[in-house]
Amino acid sequence: MLANSAARLGRLLFGGSCFLCRGGAGAILCERCDADLPRLGAGLCPRCALASPAGEPCGRCLARPPSFDATIAALAYRFPADVLVQALKFRSELALAPLLGGLLSACVAGARIDCIVPVPLSAARLRARGFNQSLEIARSVAAAAGARLAPQLCERTRDTPVQLGLSSAERMKNVKGAFHCPHLVEGASIAVVDDVMTTGATLEEMAAELKRAGAARVVNWVVARTPAPD
Repeated sequence: MLANSAARLGRLLFGGSCFLCRGGAGAILCERCDADLPRLGAGLCPRCALASPAGEPCGRCLARPPSFDATIAALAYRFPADVLVQALKFRSELALAPLLGGLLSACVAGARIDCIVPVPLSAARLRARGFNQSLEIARSVAAAAGARLAPQLCERTRDTPVQLGLSSAERMKNVKGAFHCPHLVEGASIAVVDDVMTTGATLEEMAAELKRAGAARVVNWVVARTPAPD
């Protein structure tokens, strides 16, 4: 159902041409470009979704367990996945949200959670951008999963500087105390949806806040995962 809707939307907005290569397409992407997407498979740490032998928990997560319990990512954050994410986020190509949401939905099918929470934007960032890309992606994921979408469960309390170019330690400091969960979520299993996971600082801070509010389990569902730094 969602796939058919996304295909119709793609034909309507892009005139039957592929968003990436501009060749003929019956959906937002042609079959070749869809096949070129850097889908992630096995051999990932179940906690942070970085490469790990045999898919075992990686040394980083064993040495310093994060507040979140698991991470599922659909794509590696490289071409052409980065083009799609950036077009949605920075060029307001909202028709890409169902496409990205559909790719993520396929990876989390059958997961049992109580609700889905998109990473919130600050009020200032939301006014400037006009939409929250994580929320738009989460709409499709929630519909496919039959789960409750609950953007009100966690709010961003302040506008933080852009994370691009910051080290992991700087990112953690940047988002420290930036989220607040105004509702008790005692015993809940919550999936946090975001477009890209880089160092995981934002998702770590959100998971810690949700657990302070009583969540029993917090998992990350992200469209794209950046590789580990060299």
